[in-house]
Amino acid sequence: MRISITLILLFFLPVLTFAQQRQLSTTDKEALKSYALASQAIDENNYDEAIQQLYNAVKRDDKFIEAHSQLADVLRLKRMYKDALSQYRAVIALNPEYNRAIYLKLGEAEINNAEYIPAKADLEKYITYPYVTEQNRFYARKLIADCEFSLNALQHPVPFKPINLGPEINTADDEYLPVATADESTLIFTRKINNNEDFYKSTKADNKWQTATYLSNLINTPNFNEGAQSISQDGKYLFFTGCNRPDGLGRCDIYISLKKGNDWAKPRDLPPPINSPGWESQPSISADGRTLYFVSNRKGGYGGYDIWKSILTPNGWGEPINLGPNINTTFDEQSPFIHPDDSTLYFCSNGWPGMGNKDLFVSRLSKKGEWQRPENLGYPINSSGDENGLTITANGNYAFFASNNLNGFGGFDIYTFELPVAVRPHMVTYAKGTVHDGTTKQPLEAAVEIIDLENGLAVYQDYSSATTGEFLATLTTGKNYGLTVTKNGYLFYSENFSLVGHKVNNPFNVKIALEPIAIGSKVILKNIFFDTNRFDLKPESMSELKKIIDFLALNPNVKIEISGHTDNVGNDQANQILSENRAKSVYKFLVDHSVNTNRMIFKGYGKTQPIAPNTSDENRAMNRRTEIQIIGK
Repeated sequence: MRISITLILLFFLPVLTFAQQRQLSTTDKEALKSYALASQAIDENNYDEAIQQLYNAVKRDDKFIEAHSQLADVLRLKRMYKDALSQYRAVIALNPEYNRAIYLKLGEAEINNAEYIPAKADLEKYITYPYVTEQNRFYARKLIADCEFSLNALQHPVPFKPINLGPEINTADDEYLPVATADESTLIFTRKINNNEDFYKSTKADNKWQTATYLSNLINTPNFNEGAQSISQDGKYLFFTGCNRPDGLGRCDIYISLKKGNDWAKPRDLPPPINSPGWESQPSISADGRTLYFVSNRKGGYGGYDIWKSILTPNGWGEPINLGPNINTTFDEQSPFIHPDDSTLYFCSNGWPGMGNKDLFVSRLSKKGEWQRPENLGYPINSSGDENGLTITANGNYAFFASNNLNGFGGFDIYTFELPVAVRPHMVTYAKGTVHDGTTKQPLEAAVEIIDLENGLAVYQDYSSATTGEFLATLTTGKNYGLTVTKNGYLFYSENFSLVGHKVNNPFNVKIALEPIAIGSKVILKNIFFDTNRFDLKPESMSELKKIIDFLALNPNVKIEISGHTDNVGNDQANQILSENRAKSVYKFLVDHSVNTNRMIFKGYGKTQPIAPNTSDENRAMNRRTEIQIIGK
């Protein structure tokens, strides 16, 4: 069953032909004239005129039940719920059995006015009537579930103390849909001026947001609206929605732009299968940049608007996959935000039990890779109005959202609040670094890869900035990671770090100097692992070993020495043998994977070449290492 709220609203509006088929309850000519003019205005979608004419009609005759009913329906369509309620109740006062649909419409308006107890009673009365259509009975029961949820939620409020981001961000115009980079150094949001939507940005200095500025003339346009954006965690890629553009495939499409220095490249429309002749909007990109979540009304969904995802493959974006019935309903699901932990999804829905209209929800990915039944974020985060456009900071502690109900600077303003612990994502932090030439100190654009050492899977793959050498990757805490940086003409860089027991407020920072390939240059293989006093390569070493193979393939004339080193603990002869056997294990792996023996030698140095004094456990760990050195090119 597919249900559209818009269709339900239109279905409930009386039409002129129906009014003409029954005897109206008034004989007042002026009231009848106003009623006819209102019906004509409704046919022309001129609802403000219809409201005025219907008020004239009931003023002439306050027992004109059809005019009260019509007026209530139009007021409800305009979301003027309080006024609609008085008109529905006037109908019931005149004739409680005038039309059974009154109770369904009254219940819906009462929910939207946060009157849940009378709403539940009116909706339960409605479903007692015979000959109610299956669709309307389904909708009534859905609204009853909303009432039951809301009455319970009101008794168990969650912490909610929204803070306005201030005049540097908010103005008398509308500001909404805020998204921040992982380090919270940049905030991008939409500002609406004279019905034109454009992107603005603010940067943070001394823990304070600076005055927002126009994002870019290459992205913002004077003739089209730009909105519903998602920024990659490092701030380099912007995905956004553009509607009715001449280069688009459908009414609304998803576009991407790459940051170039201090500006942005001209955005391009994402090709099929993401964009289609239909409606695609509200993108949210995963932290690893490989999964794009978005909203579409394409075929194959569960309702009017569903949340879908597409996974990046070597051949481009894959065929979109519907997130399934644990996320999508027969109603509308929108505004997805995938947290940097890549396993917590926030979105809005009017299909799952809530406080009325659209509420905010969170769903978590199970160990089997399935989205779980969503959890309502609770009252007063959610209310009887529309809530959407929520985004979460990378550390998971705070949320950004927009509201026009909190006495801000005018229209919609952007706020932040501390997220209740129960609905926070998994803890993540970020690794941030710069890459430069070890000789010239100039920034380099280099390939950066971070591996989850437990499973050997890449959790981050991208390039450092060509202008600044910077990169940033969000990472889930509680794991061990390997980092490698590669660039043609340079030795690759190797590092490992642990986020087990790591404090989220202390991100991993690193400055990386890539050494040009030259005879005598060395690299320490930080991601080659052995058990204590053993020389069998541990499984966590595989990604690093493959990097050596790739490096030698890209540099076919290079010859290397593989060396093993120990600290000064234990027998010198035993250390010498152990260091040689460890170097030999790496050598043998490379030989087994088709590296020519003429390009390699291995050697053990025992304790003879320390890189730090053997005066602490930390220093001794540094001395226990495996290296490669360029000995020919």
